[in-house]
Amino acid sequence: MKDRKRAVRARVHGKVQGVGYRIWTRGEATGLGLMGWVRNERDGSVTAWLTGTDAAVSTMIELLWQGPPGAAVHQIDIEELKSWIAPGDFRVVA
Repeated sequence: MKDRKRAVRARVHGKVQGVGYRIWTRGEATGLGLMGWVRNERDGSVTAWLTGTDAAVSTMIELLWQGPPGAAVHQIDIEELKSWIAPGDFRVVA
């Protein structure tokens, strides 16, 4: 069923800080109608919490592999979540 809801936490590893990855992620996620957040981690990775339809979340995971110009993604760890984020904007957090 294409409207099934899904929530994941994606940890993106590689050259993903200092290249506009979070702002790019917010733009792509907003365009897909996703809710959630994205943030830099101390180890140089980026974490995104993505909530929306199964189709939109799956598309966003594929997009995370591409990233903005200058990014080089080497690995993405996906954790399926049972928690949902309340409806609202997709945002960049610290």
